[in-house]
Amino acid sequence: MAPVPTWLRRAIPDAQSLAGKEIEDVTLAAGAALGALDRVVRRQERWAGAWRQRLALVAAAATAKQVGRVEDENALRDAVLLTKADDDVGPAGRMLLAWRRLATRPTEDLLTKKGLGAMLEEFGHAPDDEVVGDLAGALRALSAGGMVGMVTGAFIAAGQYGFGRPVGAWLADALVAQRLAWAHAVPLLGPEAALGTGARPRRSAVSSGATSTETDNERAKGLLAAQARAALRVIDLSAELGRRAEKLLAVAPKLRAKAADAVVERLLSDDAIVASEKIAGMSDRGLRRLFDRLVELGAVRELSGRAAFRMYGI
Repeated sequence: MAPVPTWLRRAIPDAQSLAGKEIEDVTLAAGAALGALDRVVRRQERWAGAWRQRLALVAAAATAKQVGRVEDENALRDAVLLTKADDDVGPAGRMLLAWRRLATRPTEDLLTKKGLGAMLEEFGHAPDDEVVGDLAGALRALSAGGMVGMVTGAFIAAGQYGFGRPVGAWLADALVAQRLAWAHAVPLLGPEAALGTGARPRRSAVSSGATSTETDNERAKGLLAAQARAALRVIDLSAELGRRAEKLLAVAPKLRAKAADAVVERLLSDDAIVASEKIAGMSDRGLRRLFDRLVELGAVRELSGRAAFRMYGI
């Protein structure tokens, strides 16, 4: 697995150095970062499902914090994984479901009226069919334009309909996945958008009488730099999870439990598995013993930190 080249890490500006950069330079760096991420996505690794779901969890935690909720990643996992199928996972849990929708549903289904309506409800909005249809049409128009206009336009469209930055980040990620012909989207901008990375003009730019073009450039630079930083962050996570997955696959032949192969595949596909998960051919006790064995071998981690209702993942 080739690491991200040092020159690319140095080329991507942080918030402090962004003001001195030309938009062409930021656009080039963002394109290079997305190109590096594209190579990771197209390898279609067996652990890609766990990678995307872990990124969805990170994005959901950032979204929850942005809207003033206290749930962290562990609480969000609990809300979704420890809730019965027909029960409500709560507002924060629904945010995680929205990001998991982005990470797990086929890319071509994300920006349909049905897909958009379900996502908006999970983010706590209740738009009528006409609004959802108008938004779908606006996104189709954006998808035919350039990458810069597409990303910034996603945030502008979300703001125009009163949906806010988390939805803008979700839409931008879905549009990028469609443009790059990925089978599944990769949650990128959720954590970055929660930090206020350019979805609106800087106060200093407005107060100094900056022109619309200048503030548009500032907005675009901020979002493109955020996208580039996010791409490197998720590439780094892919390398980390890739190493953990290799360890799991190396010890898999040593596992004698029935249905151990099914458990391994679930671990490679999901962010986490509850120790009481119902897996065909595996008793509750057998599953707990298998997880204990995998932890002992250093192939998985216990993620909850609890003595009961434990969760495991790579």
